[in-house]
Amino acid sequence: MASTAPASDAPMRQSSLRRVVTASMAGTVVEWYEFFLYATAATLVFNKIMFPPSDDPYAPIIAAFVTYAVGFVARPLGGIVFGHFGDKYGRKKLLQFAIILVGVATFVMGCLPTFDAIGYWAPALLVALRFAQGFAVGGEWGGAVLLVSEHSPDKTRGFWASWPQAAVPIGNLLATVVLLVLSRTLSEEQFLAWGWRIGFWLSVVIVAIGYYVRTRVTDAPIFVEVQKQIESSKAARYGVLEVLKRYPRGVLTAMGLRFAENIMYYLVVTFSITYLAVALEVDTAEILGLLVIAHIVHMTVIPLIGGLTDRLGRKPVYLIGTLGAAAWGFVAFPMFDTRNPAIIVAAICLGLFIHAFMYAPQPAIMSEMFPTRMRYSGVSLGYQVTSIVAGSLAPIIATALLREYGSYIPVAVYLAIAAGVTLIAVISMRETKGSSLHELDRLDEEKLAADRVSTRA
Repeated sequence: MASTAPASDAPMRQSSLRRVVTASMAGTVVEWYEFFLYATAATLVFNKIMFPPSDDPYAPIIAAFVTYAVGFVARPLGGIVFGHFGDKYGRKKLLQFAIILVGVATFVMGCLPTFDAIGYWAPALLVALRFAQGFAVGGEWGGAVLLVSEHSPDKTRGFWASWPQAAVPIGNLLATVVLLVLSRTLSEEQFLAWGWRIGFWLSVVIVAIGYYVRTRVTDAPIFVEVQKQIESSKAARYGVLEVLKRYPRGVLTAMGLRFAENIMYYLVVTFSITYLAVALEVDTAEILGLLVIAHIVHMTVIPLIGGLTDRLGRKPVYLIGTLGAAAWGFVAFPMFDTRNPAIIVAAICLGLFIHAFMYAPQPAIMSEMFPTRMRYSGVSLGYQVTSIVAGSLAPIIATALLREYGSYIPVAVYLAIAAGVTLIAVISMRETKGSSLHELDRLDEEKLAADRVSTRA
């Protein structure tokens, strides 16, 4: 198709693709700014003001991480619901709804009274709002990456589709910077009393910008074409049940690929805060400053590694990340124990660099696993369900292991075991570099036609 188009159309297509990437990233930055704002606040703020006091320094942190995990439990539900309606009505409409939902939940979270003011209603309301956040984010990821993947050329899909992944550390970076500025300009008493709320209220501005940018793009032509076919054919179904029936291998492979990646990320950006602040008593502002550097490194390398998958292939790049994840814990925690800021930031940057080798290829890999008519449901299910047993539990398990054994070794072993699970998925997955989404749809149509013939027979 591209080879027969006029050469003058190339800059136009490139400009359109960049606009789609910008729209996808703008919304994703908003979603993850708010999601990770909670992650950082769970360790620095909520464990101190939203839960009953305790003599055990790890008890309120674990309680805060439990409410943090609620967002992960809600994500698969959001992925299922958004995936179903996104395959029916389009990626753009669902993404606009997601950004409003997460924005409202985050703003209200900044208005919550503390435990001293309303008792156990404080953590109860926090859980409810966290659920709403997770539900919205669960539907956000699939739509954002598909908006780009379905617009991208086959030969460079790995590069372009990785850009929404880079928006995640940008959102995390913004959340960290906001809390860093507030923690350094306010006293600890002021920060805990009201300063932390400013970061949540600022989400209104970011939501407005992200929503506006997303109104400027349209769904990909391949989706519009398939949508018309679904409307005219009763045989072309979509949704979670259809994905599980026809593409169970794709769903299981996606879940396996996510397992170590998801666990590692939350050990690096969430549990490391706990380890440094509680076990090593490193200053909070210093930790946040180190994380700012690490997030900048992360968002820089993701597109570069995405482009690498277009040259080397999806599997070898993912394999590098998986093996690196297995080793990171045994290397990083001794580096943390030095209490040297330069060595600490090197350990965190190393973790996020390794993580990028697994994270950057995911949009292209998962998009190339499912046909267009059920792609939103497929990628959302494979991506989000894993978070229940991976990312949501990782900080809780790691904190419990640290409290129980007083050593980082069990935490490092935990991550290595997770990497073993992902290694199996990497070995069993098909190489999809340069594959055509149109060809994938054609093969899917042939299967449907064969099924119809078999049913008549």
